Amino acid sequence: MGRGDLSDAEWDRLPPFLPVSNGRCGRWRDHRQVIDGILHRVRTGVQWRDLPERFGPWKTVYERHRLWSADGTWEHLLQQVQAAADAAGEIDWYVSVDSTIVRAHQHAAGARTDPPPAPGSKGAEAPEHQDSTVAESARPPGGGGAGGEGLGRSRGGFTSKLHLSADGRCRPLSLIVTPGQRADCTQFEPVLEKIRVPRPGLGRPRKKPDSLAADKAYSNGPVREYLRRRGIRHTIPEKTDSQAARLRKGSRGGRPPGFDEDRYKKRNMVERAINRLKQHRAVATRYDKRGYIYLGTATAAALTIWLRT
Repeated sequence: MGRGDLSDAEWDRLPPFLPVSNGRCGRWRDHRQVIDGILHRVRTGVQWRDLPERFGPWKTVYERHRLWSADGTWEHLLQQVQAAADAAGEIDWYVSVDSTIVRAHQHAAGARTDPPPAPGSKGAEAPEHQDSTVAESARPPGGGGAGGEGLGRSRGGFTSKLHLSADGRCRPLSLIVTPGQRADCTQFEPVLEKIRVPRPGLGRPRKKPDSLAADKAYSNGPVREYLRRRGIRHTIPEKTDSQAARLRKGSRGGRPPGFDEDRYKKRNMVERAINRLKQHRAVATRYDKRGYIYLGTATAAALTIWLRT
């Protein structure tokens, strides 16, 4: 076993949820070998062509990663690992939300402006967890220029932005990729709506945290109204200009929003989750041209965090 490869205990948690061959068009190359190759690239940021030979043909490793990024397999694996942790009572549902800028390498530019055709795979049937949008359109998400691929121009230059929520143990619960200039508050609802931890057996997946903390970037009326509508207790500091405007209105300005300083101190959990994600070089710097592939790269990194904590 090489450095960074999955241990036997980590690997044993994944096979029940991996796609299987239908037997008509050949067999998959060994899943464990290919997944170790994908995780090696995610951890080191090496070019796909430079993968060590012990992982098999680089093209096979890349195509497996591209396929699983498009059909939702990586997200499905992450949700199943989260479900096992939740069933064991190991998830701290005091959630924090934030985003981080990711510098895009020059290799991330140049994707075609039209969405690529749906990825295919020999011997593979469409998984049950495949996203209905991808299935109906027969195309993975993305396309339509740099903006459609989650690339943009921010103060940091040519960048993407990774929006995420994290539990109280510094582990990512949900991930979204946008262009670097996209405001944090615009992705607040999508990030929370993407939290989906299945329950063992029957029952709806858990999507509601016990409490939530976020910084001033999320301090606006729509965000607070959304949290009140869902009944989520939250701690978000009030912006200085919002406080001044409320005070100018006097009694018409209403009461100040509640703020728990002790709870807000725990918001560093999402910052630490970001640090863990960016220990993976292919996450810290974006090399992937397609937005859905980069999201798959970040999701694979999140999966390793959950398997190893």
